[in-house]
Amino acid sequence: MAGHVSILARARGVPMLTGVRLAAPPSDGTPAILDAEGGRLILDPAPATARDYAARLAARAARARAEAALLARPAATADGVTVKVYVNVDDPALLAGLDPAHCDGIGLTRTEFLFRDATLPDEETQFRAYAALVDWAGGRPVTIRTLDAGGDKPIPGLTPQAEANPFLGVRGLRLSLARPEVFGVQLRALARAAARGPLRVMVPMVSVPEEVARARRLMEEAVAALHRAGREARLPAFGMMVEVPAAALRVQDFAADFLSIGTNDLIQYTLAVARDAEGLAHLRDPLNAAVLELVERVARHGARAGIEVSVCGDMAGEADGIAALLAAGVRALSVPPARLGAVKARLATLTADGAETAPGLRAAP
Repeated sequence: MAGHVSILARARGVPMLTGVRLAAPPSDGTPAILDAEGGRLILDPAPATARDYAARLAARAARARAEAALLARPAATADGVTVKVYVNVDDPALLAGLDPAHCDGIGLTRTEFLFRDATLPDEETQFRAYAALVDWAGGRPVTIRTLDAGGDKPIPGLTPQAEANPFLGVRGLRLSLARPEVFGVQLRALARAAARGPLRVMVPMVSVPEEVARARRLMEEAVAALHRAGREARLPAFGMMVEVPAAALRVQDFAADFLSIGTNDLIQYTLAVARDAEGLAHLRDPLNAAVLELVERVARHGARAGIEVSVCGDMAGEADGIAALLAAGVRALSVPPARLGAVKARLATLTADGAETAPGLRAAP
């Protein structure tokens, strides 16, 4: 599942199962094994099963130690091709134990963490949060996504309350453009934080070029207004998420300084499978040929235009997904902090075209 709650759990390295159906609730104290990788909950396991899982945990711990040894090294494929590995941030507190030198910067900041309360955050609150990320990164790029509310991330008082299909409704940039009084506050805070270092802004849920053009104009107007008021501000690099097939198919029409492919939504919209539909998991395939063709199309455009194309969805942190993304021409990944070591280890087993060189070192999904 690629719903928002599962994304938050993955960012924290927390195993999670959904859709578990039990004939009867277990009694207190019943031993259980939660196998999030295999999608199983085993109640009162047999001794042999318990021993098997204990051995798996020991192997996982050994693998984690090997991955940790790679954290300080630049990410590269087995044949020496450098791959940028950024981190995704949905809660800045998760950066407290991470050395910024272990990544290439922040590839995605989900700003929804600022909008969790009923009261919308003011400009100063947002500025302090964004500036803290820039300061943490120490000169490395910090990519901040404007508010991506709606879909599975409703915000009371801001997102529509009764949409028939929220995933296809007023969400992401559509909502921001419909609420300029809210969007303007965020853009001003971002422009001010950009004066402190290499901050990049990207907009989500884009369908047509005019949406990006309008958002960019609003960003430019925010910077100009701050300068007129004598405030320090800078026009940041302005990019976009590629999540909608229409954007991937006509990516050359969009005036974006960089591109970030959100594979969770791209899979959802390409295959017409809701990301939180438990009964359709077999169709939600990141390796589907149609999905990979769209990713490759965007990567080729980036190479021709000389702009960075990164991938920030779950696929960027999965063993098979990493191989497929390399084969599609992707050279920048953005993953949860807990996956940094595993991703670097996986890259070291692959050539730049995604071919296996050391299957025995294949990272866990």
